[in-house]
Amino acid sequence: MITWREGVVTELGRAWTGSIEVQVSVGDETLRALAYPDLVGHPRPGDRVLLNTTALARGLGTGGYAFVVALPDRLPPDPPPGPGHIIKSRYTPLQTMVLAADEQESPFHSQLADAADLNGLPVVVADLHSALPAVLAGARWAAGQAGAARPRVAYLMTDDAALPVWFSRAVAGLREADWLIGTISVGQAFGGDHEAVNVHTGLLVARHVLGADLVVVAQGPGNVGTGTAWGFSGVAVGEALNAAAALGGAPVAVLRVSGADRRTRHYGISHHSLTALTKVALRPVHIPVPVLPAALAEVADRIQEQSGALTAAGHRLYPVGTDGLSEALAQSPVPLSTMGRGLDQDPASFLTAAVAGVLAHTLSGGDQGR
Repeated sequence: MITWREGVVTELGRAWTGSIEVQVSVGDETLRALAYPDLVGHPRPGDRVLLNTTALARGLGTGGYAFVVALPDRLPPDPPPGPGHIIKSRYTPLQTMVLAADEQESPFHSQLADAADLNGLPVVVADLHSALPAVLAGARWAAGQAGAARPRVAYLMTDDAALPVWFSRAVAGLREADWLIGTISVGQAFGGDHEAVNVHTGLLVARHVLGADLVVVAQGPGNVGTGTAWGFSGVAVGEALNAAAALGGAPVAVLRVSGADRRTRHYGISHHSLTALTKVALRPVHIPVPVLPAALAEVADRIQEQSGALTAAGHRLYPVGTDGLSEALAQSPVPLSTMGRGLDQDPASFLTAAVAGVLAHTLSGGDQGR
C-alpha cells in the first residue's frame, strides 16, 4: 500500500543528473522530497505536489526522501513521438517508455542482433552499490602503475534495488569526473545512457556499443535483506557472474567484506557473498582476495578462514596487494560510504572492492597497454 501526502513546494535544493531535491510543506511539517523531472516535470516553488511517503514513514533506506509522484496542476507536456516501445516499471502507475539499445527501432539493433560474445571483457560484479567508486579507483590506480591508459569503464545497473539510475549521486559524480564512459540500465531499471532488456544484452551493449574495457555490474542504492539465508538482493551477483561467463567474459567477483560490522554473518566475508558464490554462481569465476595491512590482521585472518569455501566451489582466488590503494581510494571524486561507514571506519571493505579493479585491469591485458 502507498502512503500519500499532498503539499506545496517551498524551495528547490540540490540537483544532479535526472534528479532534483525539493522542500515540501505538508501541514505543519516540511519534508525533503526527490523529483525525477523526466517522469513528473520540473517542480517550482508554489507547485502543489502529490508525494509517496511510504518508505519515509517506515524509516527505510530511501535516503530520507519522500518522492514526487505528480505536479497535478502543471502536468508536463506529452513527450514527442519517437522510437522505442520498451516499458520500464511495467504495470505500475509510473511506467515509462524507453528506447532499448537491443530493440528493433534502435540504431544499434543490427549491431546487437547477432552479438553473442564479450571476447574476454572483464565483468566485475559487486553486491553493494557502494563498491562502484572503489572498483574504479583500483582499476585506474593499476593502469597508472603500469603506465597504461585509464580504462574505459561502463556501469551496468540491475533492477535489484533502486530502479532509476538518477537516484545515485555517486554515478552522477563519476560521470562528471570522466571515471565512467556510460551507464546501462537493465530489466526494470531505467535512466541509463543506454537501456537494455536484461543483464545479458546490457553486457553486450557495454562491449559492442560503448566499447568498454571493463564493466562493473551492481544494483543501485537500496540493498534489500531479510535476515534469511536466501532473502537478499545480492543473490543476483551469482546470476550476473553466470551471464558474464555464458557470454565469454572474464567474470570477477567483488567480495563483500567488513572489518567493522561485528555481526558474525557479515564480519570478514559476508554470508551474502558466500551464498552467491558457492550456491548461485555455476561457473568458475575470478575472486581477488586482498592482502590487507597489518593493522587489519584480525579481519584478514577471518577472510583467510572463509576462503576455503570459495576454493572448494571451484573458483580461482588471487591474492592482491593493497599497498598504495588507500591513497587511490582517497582520491575518489565521490564520497566513499558503505552501510553508513566511510573509508576510515571500514577500510577493509573498500580495499577489497579496489583489488577487484586491480585484477580486472590485469585480466584485460591492460598491463600490456591494451
